Amino acid sequence: MSGGPTIKIKVQIYCGDQIAMGPGKADLLDAIALEGSISAAGRKLHMSYRRCWLLVDVMNRCWTGPLVSTNSAGARLTELGVDILRHYRALQGSVGDAATGGKAMLTAVLREAPLPVQSEAAHSI
Repeated sequence: MSGGPTIKIKVQIYCGDQIAMGPGKADLLDAIALEGSISAAGRKLHMSYRRCWLLVDVMNRCWTGPLVSTNSAGARLTELGVDILRHYRALQGSVGDAATGGKAMLTAVLREAPLPVQSEAAHSI
């Protein structure tokens, strides 16, 4: 990576072994809300319709109600979907804000790239 060390914090919410919400799913919900359809959201995000549909299906099955409703005219976020997306984005912001203090120290002592691999012989006794 150029530009020095970076830290990436990703918030994921699990439902069993499935990711019920994460950054990609939140971006998909934003795109559905903006575009009014799953296929248009997929085009905007450079994702196939099938991939988008599978992500929507997981989200709709993980929460107490669907986050996206579909009909012949397209797709829209449900009230629950809007609430989940709003709270998820707030959580992302809170985590990012909380990490700011430690981020400066961690990036200050992080190398730009790892040192070369040492031979195993150097570690044997």
